[in-house]
Amino acid sequence: MFASIRRDKAFYISTMALAAPIVVSQLGHTMVHTADTIIVGQFAGRIPLAAVSLVHAVFMVVLVIGLGIAYGITPLIAQYNGKSDFKECAKLLSNSIWLNVVTGILLFCAVYWGSMYAMQHTDQDPLVVETAKPYLFILGLSILPLMIFNAFKQFTEGLGFTKQAMNITIWGNVLNILIALVLVRGMFGFPEMGIRGVGIATLVDRILMMLVMAAYVLRSKNFKRYMVDFSIRFIDRTRIKSIFKIGAPVAMQYVFEIGAFATAALIAGKIGALEQAAHQVAITLAAMTYMMASGLASAATIKTGNSFGTANFQRLQKFAMVSYRLVLVFMIFWAIIFALFNQYLPYVITQDREVITIAASLLIIAGMFQLFDGTQVVGLGVLRGMGDVNVPTAITFVAYWIVGVPSAYVMGLVLGWGIQGIWYGLTLGLLTSTALLYWRYKTIIARKIKNTIHLETHRA
Repeated sequence: MFASIRRDKAFYISTMALAAPIVVSQLGHTMVHTADTIIVGQFAGRIPLAAVSLVHAVFMVVLVIGLGIAYGITPLIAQYNGKSDFKECAKLLSNSIWLNVVTGILLFCAVYWGSMYAMQHTDQDPLVVETAKPYLFILGLSILPLMIFNAFKQFTEGLGFTKQAMNITIWGNVLNILIALVLVRGMFGFPEMGIRGVGIATLVDRILMMLVMAAYVLRSKNFKRYMVDFSIRFIDRTRIKSIFKIGAPVAMQYVFEIGAFATAALIAGKIGALEQAAHQVAITLAAMTYMMASGLASAATIKTGNSFGTANFQRLQKFAMVSYRLVLVFMIFWAIIFALFNQYLPYVITQDREVITIAASLLIIAGMFQLFDGTQVVGLGVLRGMGDVNVPTAITFVAYWIVGVPSAYVMGLVLGWGIQGIWYGLTLGLLTSTALLYWRYKTIIARKIKNTIHLETHRA
């Protein structure tokens, strides 16, 4: 194996160099909600912390639809850039912006009417629901600027420019934390806003990130040759459809996964506010490592997309193998960290001893849980680069909603295993997803290589 690593050293370096800024940028999406959770957990108490868990459960299902649709442009940009078709890349960007704006407006409506309704009719603690309402509304307002930010971000990432989005995300998160602290605690003459304060901080953060990212793409010399043919007035139904055809299945993949976790949070709420708060602590920590793996998966999409666009399947296989190996090493490392420090990591988010005790037990399960979470998201990334999104969408549905959620419900409530049983069920769903996605990748690449060999033989 070590000989193989030395031989493929260039592939590892190339993948890690591309992935590192994406990892930080992807982590930024989670860090916004992580910062909200930490600040509320440290300064507002158990009920507001449970309210954050409830809001994230119903809000993230809507948000990831937008993130998935925004992602639709990335494989297309990677493939057309591999062909040096800069004009098509520019036209895809303008259509992506319009698609994301419309999507952002529709998703706000979904939050305002759909998520609010769901939150009030899922047998949750009434005090938790009332505490959560203003936070959910303000987060809904932040979707539109986030969608516009992502239109530009996914464009640059498809071209291999990842550092600027990373820098904007880092500074955006710093600003989010500072504003949230001021508003939650009522500093510098501001009234104490509690959970509403973290929502306002997130909204301000996302508006500023949108403005800075747009200015960077439109004015940077890195994209000058693409901007020659760029016009915000250019709207083409065919190109919007091509982005949507990739983005919509990706969005559904996100929905099936995040929806499963949201349902798990609601199941935890049926057990009690204490268990729901502990679930939020553990899932917040696990989500941070997942978003890092998701960044690696995005790099895999770009690398395999470039290789797929030029029909270089040997190169594609190398990048897929390297991505799988890197995520395994990465997730094993964090599994060890979670196991060794499970009693201490929850203190980052809350000081409630009862919540910490339960969350610590969940972090032990998280070690195995995130190993499969990392490998399945890389599998999705590799397949997206190859333009395969429909079958993987069906796979995620089966893994999470036929296997994962029912198992979580049975183990958690029917068998009486409590919150730990819910996590065992989710782990089983992730294992199913990993195995089926890897099988799908091996099936497609074998078929592509066979067809290539057949064509070459026929030409000879």
